[in-house]
Formats: sequence, structure tokens, C-alpha cells
Amino acid sequence: MFPEADVLHRNRLALRIHDGAFSAMDLTARHPRTGELLSTVKFMVQTLAAAGELQRDLQRELTYDGLRAAEAKGSKGGRRPAVPADKLGDVRATYPEGRSIAALARDHGVSRGAIRTAVADLMPDHSAAVEDGPARELPVTLDMPGKVADFLRTTELEPPERAALDQGVTVRRGQGYTLRVSAVPAVHRQLLARCRPLDGGQGAPAVPAQRKARREYENRVNTLTP
Repeated sequence: MFPEADVLHRNRLALRIHDGAFSAMDLTARHPRTGELLSTVKFMVQTLAAAGELQRDLQRELTYDGLRAAEAKGSKGGRRPAVPADKLGDVRATYPEGRSIAALARDHGVSRGAIRTAVADLMPDHSAAVEDGPARELPVTLDMPGKVADFLRTTELEPPERAALDQGVTVRRGQGYTLRVSAVPAVHRQLLARCRPLDGGQGAPAVPAQRKARREYENRVNTLTP
């Protein structure tokens, strides 16, 4: 922070707190004789930095506590298993009879995506998709809030999701940051689904800042074309 204050001072720019009790304080103010930063300014900057670091550490601890609590209750993260080979025939025989994908997923304890994969060639739009060929999704760049990125780094992800996260570009914003992630819309939606625990539930308390960050990311993902 102090090097940035020197740059602002040389360019005759002020950095003021936006609102609150200290809204009039200039964080680049210097003593008129010595030219050094005022002691009150140094104290305020160090206090703000310490408060931001404390908040980040508390959020990380709460996230880990929530994950441990969920694990203790038997909740497992990561991808749900695919349809077992010995159940595949039953799934493929039941689906044409009108059984929904959601119901089949519940019956066999797997994800809906696993069921869709198992019956892909039996779905009504399969023939049209084969003839026309699905349009290839192009990567889209979205800014992911840092709190969402921190949570996802501790979560079990699929290889495409992990690759998109690892290749993201960090953009510093004050005491926090955003991660500029480039991925196809499907991966963005999968990452959004992974950070749903930030909304709370399953015995894990919701941290308002994390919940707000997730909703910001959700709003950005929702702007993508389905």
C-alpha cells in the first residue's frame, strides 16, 4: 500500500475513504515539512490491512469447518458415481417406459448427468443432434469473485473445471481480488453449482460476504446463452 501511496502523491492524486467515520481522510496525506506519510495515515492503512487479513482468515476457517461438519454427517463432495455396469441395462430398459431422468438418478444413487449419458442415444432429440451436429461452445471470460475462487480451490473438481480455475488470471481489487476465468459456458455453470455450499445449509453457517460473492458470480453466469 505504501509504494502505491508514493505513486499517487507524485502524481498529485488523493486516495480517500469512500464513506463512514473516516470518509474525509486522505490516505496519501503527508507532513508539510518532512514529506513523510502522516502517522495517522500509516496507522489507518495498517489497521485496514490487518482487518482484511483477519476477515479472510476467518472466512477460510469457517469454510473448512463447514466442510468438515458436512463430511462428519456423511456428505461427500465431488462427482457422483456413474451408472454401474450391472444397472445399465435396467436404466436403459426403464427410461423408454416413461421413467424420468431425475427419478432414475434417485433410484440408482447417481447424478442426472450420469443417467443422461447412459440413455443419450434413447433421448428424443438424439437423432436431430446427430444430423445437425451440436454447435461447439466457445470459451467465455468471466470475473469470478476471489471468495468464490478460494472456496473452489478447496473443492474436488473435474479436470476441465480445475484447469479453468488454475489458468485464471488474478486481478487485484483493493484488499481482495477477482479471478478472470476463461471457459465454455458449461464449465462456468458447473463451477457455479460447486460453490452452492456458500449459501449455507447442511449445518454450515453462511458467511454473508461469501454468499454475496457467489450471487455476483451467479448473476454473471446467468447472462450466458443457454
